[in-house]
Amino acid sequence: MAAREKRWRGLDRLEPADRSSRSTLVALVLTCATLITLDHVGGALDPARRLVGEVVGPAEDTANGIVAPFEAIPRWFHTRNGLEDRVAELEARNAQLEQQVATTALDRNRLAEYDGLAGTATTLDHVLVPAHVIAYGPAQSFSQTVTIDAGTSSGIHADLTVLNNDGLVGRVLSATRTTATVVLLLDRHSVVGGRLGGSMEVGFLQGRGQLSGDATLDLKLNDGAFIANEGDTAVTWGSEDGAPYIAGVPIGKVTAVYSSPRETSRRVEIKPFVDFTSLDLVGVAVPSGTHSDRRLVKPGAGTVTAGQDKESGR
Repeated sequence: MAAREKRWRGLDRLEPADRSSRSTLVALVLTCATLITLDHVGGALDPARRLVGEVVGPAEDTANGIVAPFEAIPRWFHTRNGLEDRVAELEARNAQLEQQVATTALDRNRLAEYDGLAGTATTLDHVLVPAHVIAYGPAQSFSQTVTIDAGTSSGIHADLTVLNNDGLVGRVLSATRTTATVVLLLDRHSVVGGRLGGSMEVGFLQGRGQLSGDATLDLKLNDGAFIANEGDTAVTWGSEDGAPYIAGVPIGKVTAVYSSPRETSRRVEIKPFVDFTSLDLVGVAVPSGTHSDRRLVKPGAGTVTAGQDKESGR
């Protein structure tokens, strides 16, 4: 009953401070109601609104012009960091593409060499271990040798024929688990039994120790009276077990024939088919059934899975 009496008590019972606040509140409410009514009925507030817009609008534009740069600073840092990341990504991508372009010719040549090696394996009907030349250098008493990146773990041992898609390269001199040394056909201590394809005449080819684009071999025929024809092709004579050279590997072609009245035989000059100054992919002829830790180039089938070549009766 006391609260009800307090709710309906008049302004004269309030404290002076409360009475002033209530009066101000009532006046504001009445003013707002009046303004809303006038604006709704006849747009009486339009001039005042227009005046406020004309005064406040430029001030807002000025304030926005001053504040906008400061508001854009966080976005600028964010955008700058994003652009830097994007530039770094594009630079890395560009470098990768440039590297791909730079190595395209190398990849194309290696693919062509591999295709040629697969064709050679089919032609010779022999399984090959593919390997890359990783170093040039002498070994033991030989002066012209190369090192390849395949060794005993790939089924390679001494006295195996080494060739590429152009012809005979040399033979394996020694092998470690992962590498092997190959004495080149050009070495002056290298002697290879050869046969001229056009006449079937046989002889022995010996290198001159040259490692250049115009390197040549000397072929001394068993028949000293036979005159070889220029352009005739020399191939390996071979042996029954294919060591150190398998039969029928192209060596080179006859470019010149020399004879001396004091000699009973003629010397035939052979230009090798292989460019020894740019050796890369080679194949080592291994026996059938060889265990290898890498894919073997198989006659007529390209490659076989690493491990044992199970083909038999070849």
